[in-house]
Amino acid sequence: MRRIPWIAVVATSVLVGAGGCGTDQPPVCASLASVQATMNQVRHANISENGLAYLKSTLQELKLDLQQLATDAQAQFAPEVEEVKAAAAQVSASVDSARATRDAAAVASVRASLTTLQASLLDLRTALSATC
Repeated sequence: MRRIPWIAVVATSVLVGAGGCGTDQPPVCASLASVQATMNQVRHANISENGLAYLKSTLQELKLDLQQLATDAQAQFAPEVEEVKAAAAQVSASVDSARATRDAAAVASVRASLTTLQASLLDLRTALSATC
């Protein structure tokens, strides 16, 4: 079964170097770990087997994880969290469009929005690195 390489690149890039949070760390660290776990699900998404609906479902889970992360991060990391939330919303919209049109331009839009999501998650992880 073939996995879409760009999904693996997104999740792998986010997860590389990101260790788990210990029990003596603030709740934001556990929230970050949840976001990373959801991105791992995206990494393992097999679009040809499960379709775009699975990716859409996983992105919904990511949205919930990001909401919790935003709550835990409070004002300290709000700009980075908002950047990730906006990028995730764009991925969701791109997936909806790709499901509706099923053309090459729509798939390219999904790839581009995933690249933006990857960059925003890396920015967030960098911002949280001193905390987690």
